[in-house]
Amino acid sequence: MSQNIDLLDHLMTRAPVIPVLILEDPEKALGVGRALVAGGLPVLEVTLRTARAYDCIRALSTLEGAIVGAGTVLDGLAVSASVEAGAQFLVSPGTSPKLLDAVDRAPVPLLPGVATATEAMALMERGYERMKFFPAEAVGGTDHLKALASPLPRLRFCPTGGIGPEKASRYLALPNVVCVGGSWVTPADAIAAGDWDRIERLAREAANLGAAC
Repeated sequence: MSQNIDLLDHLMTRAPVIPVLILEDPEKALGVGRALVAGGLPVLEVTLRTARAYDCIRALSTLEGAIVGAGTVLDGLAVSASVEAGAQFLVSPGTSPKLLDAVDRAPVPLLPGVATATEAMALMERGYERMKFFPAEAVGGTDHLKALASPLPRLRFCPTGGIGPEKASRYLALPNVVCVGGSWVTPADAIAAGDWDRIERLAREAANLGAAC
């Protein structure tokens, strides 16, 4: 089955930054989500790195204006559990044939992770043209993506990994980058303190990054 490119384009163009969230408390997840949506970042990636990640996805899925996805999706069990929890899209750090087979049977799209041209070409054979570039800074950053643009012109990326607001602007200026993923908009200390005003302020700054590119 081919990737739902139209739906992913809709998600990836809603804002220049997709927050990558590590959440452990559904109640605080709602506070985080409200602040991010109010700040102009409606597309939220909840990583499956905590014991209550699925509960946080369920909570955020009730939030008006939020488009909630599951990140760090590694296998078929995570695909089905994420969909059951209400995830509207999936993100993986890499890909495997079994994961892609599971996603073929899922009702929501996958933004699969790649780090090399070989991985990207393998995904193209499966009908994928929208990908997560991960871990972005560790595998060559903007120079790597510039090099991919000419031989793989149909591909568009969401770079994630080691990106902050200064580096985000450089990525967003590239023609094959639609948005970036990052965790800087939700500092752990702000979540712990329930400082939603700070998170909303950071979200507003991130939402404006695209206008400068």
